[in-house]
Order: sequence, then structure tokens, then C-alpha cells
Amino acid sequence: MKAADVRRLAPRIRKPSAKDPRLLAGCALVAASTCLGAWAVPAALNGSPVWAANGTLVAGEPLRRDQLTIVQATTGGGNARYMSADTEPPSDLVMLRTVGAGELIPLAAVGSHEELEVRSVAVPVSGALSSRVAKGARVDVWFVPTSRPASDARPQGPEQIAREVDVEQVDTASGLAVGASATVHVLVPVGSLPKVLSALAADGNITVVPVGAPQ
Repeated sequence: MKAADVRRLAPRIRKPSAKDPRLLAGCALVAASTCLGAWAVPAALNGSPVWAANGTLVAGEPLRRDQLTIVQATTGGGNARYMSADTEPPSDLVMLRTVGAGELIPLAAVGSHEELEVRSVAVPVSGALSSRVAKGARVDVWFVPTSRPASDARPQGPEQIAREVDVEQVDTASGLAVGASATVHVLVPVGSLPKVLSALAADGNITVVPVGAPQ
């Protein structure tokens, strides 16, 4: 390229002016992105206030303010399915299912007494009781008959009378049934009540077995 051509092109290559619309638009975009990031990051980290359980809450237990704590939570599916802590919890709610200590309170886990689908049954347990059987634990309940069948009948073995039910509480103090080492209050589904109550009235022993691996 000749020197004269270079001189003709040189004036076309200019440094951008502070008043250049493209430069101003670019600066505006950078500033907007910075402001948006400064707002979004803390919002994502802080989340929104929701209620969480201070300790284990089981079905049928009234929901009280002193059992709850406020946490800032952000979940992938949003917080609409959890109890918002923007207002105090209603005083007429009960737990419909077990919620562990530190867990957020799902809206589906609370309701009225009429919505309860389980009933508390006191089960006297003979023999040693696993240390894992405590409030909020999930257990299977077995009945072991002690009566001897007729000589021509097949011996009756252990029978599972309730599967994966939650423990409401465990009593090991004095005043228990004769021959029992503990009384375990379990939350039995309404449909399983006849079998459990029949086993309690029969001649035999009740055994409670924890479900799942040790924590």
C-alpha cells in the first residue's frame, strides 16, 4: 500500500469520544449488570423467612410458637410449599406427619385435627428396647403369640401388625403394665387399628423394631 493511501485511511481510525453513543450504551449496560448482581447475590444467599422445627414434631402434636425458629431459606422449587415466617403460625394447627429437628415446616405437614389419618396407641413392650426407639423414630411393630395351638394346627409365628409407624413418645418410668419394660406410643394409621388392637388383647408379646440404618 502506498504512503498516500495510508494517509487517506489514517483519519478514519479515531479514538472513541466520551460522547460516543456506543460507549455510553456500553457503560450503561455494565453499570446495570453490576447493580443487578449486587442485588441478586445477597437475595439468593439470604432467601426468605420460613419456620423450622426446634425439635422433632410428630403427628397429632399441636404446633406451638416455642417449638419453632425462623430461618432464611432458599430452595430450588421456591419457598411457597413451606410455612412463611412473615406472620405468626396459626394457633389451631396440629402436625399431620413427623418433621425432624431443624427441618423446614412444609404446609402439607400441618392441618386440623379432622385431617389426622393416624391415632396414638400405647404398646407395652417386653424385654430390651433399642436406644434408637425414641420420639420421631420409625418402627415396625410385631406380635409374638405365646398361646399353644391345637396339636393338629400349624404353630403360629410372629406377625407384623404395623409397618413403618412413627413413635410419639417412649415411657420407661414406673407405672407401666405388669411384665412390660417400656410403653411405646406409636402413631397407627386408622386402617391398621383393628389388627393392632386385636394383638394387644391377645395372649402374646409385642416387639418394636427400628426401621432403617442407625444414624
